[in-house]
Amino acid sequence: MSDRPGVPELDGEQEVDLRSAWRRLVDHWWLPVGGLILGAVLGVLVSLSGGKVWEARTLVYLGQPFTPGGGGQIQSLQTNPRTVGEIIRSQAALEQAAKDSGLRIGQLRGNVTSQAITSPGTARNLSPLVEIVVQAPQAVKAERAAASLTDTVVTDVSVYVERKIELLDDQITNAEQQLAQIDRRIAAATEQQRIALADPGLSLSEKLLVSTNSNATINNAEQRRSTVFANLNSAQQLLSLAQTVERSQVIEGAAAKRTSATSRRTAAVVGALVGLLLGAVAAWLWEPLAARRKGAADA
Repeated sequence: MSDRPGVPELDGEQEVDLRSAWRRLVDHWWLPVGGLILGAVLGVLVSLSGGKVWEARTLVYLGQPFTPGGGGQIQSLQTNPRTVGEIIRSQAALEQAAKDSGLRIGQLRGNVTSQAITSPGTARNLSPLVEIVVQAPQAVKAERAAASLTDTVVTDVSVYVERKIELLDDQITNAEQQLAQIDRRIAAATEQQRIALADPGLSLSEKLLVSTNSNATINNAEQRRSTVFANLNSAQQLLSLAQTVERSQVIEGAAAKRTSATSRRTAAVVGALVGLLLGAVAAWLWEPLAARRKGAADA
């Protein structure tokens, strides 16, 4: 009871109302369950009867960047699981895709999605494979938009690796030029030694001096050649790693197919939730309505 006269006990009344509502749901459980099932079925039917659109999919390998020396993996845009989704939904990317495909930005916004392709037990941030999906009214436009968004993703996330490849290419070119210079130096020293030994006008001591100097030049050049060749081999291996593992690339190009405008799974879930809610309301109102009908009939 309340300490003040005339003031109802609201907490008690609310508890009674909640118990009464729960009892009605339990007594008429078949109404929420039936609404759940019927709503899911109707949702699927609505999705089947809905309009058809074209859906283009591309598969992108984001790549796995390593340190400049290839010693270990590093974190970058390529390893962030949110990167692709943020890029393809950005205003700049959508504007470029609209320009390339002939679609309006409004037709793209909300119809562009991405999903990481993972194997069971693998975290999303450890998967460099991402699928980009675009829905559009025409197949060609859907494919062009998907290809444009894919190119934007590859370009944006590949800055580090592309620069690394450029530097490795320069390093390889420089090493090859050094090897060519060393080979010419060895050839010149060898030719000088041959000419000196065949020259009858030179004394034995002069020939020995020329031969000693030539041999020293050749030995130094050979040692230098060995070092440069090792550096060249290392750079070539790093370049191969960057091009095949670190660099982002398109695995499967855009290809469109007809599909429902509404996902069956989404429509089924939404329909089931709506049906469950309506069934719960029906269960809650069942007894009052039945009592009112009975009273009207008795009168």
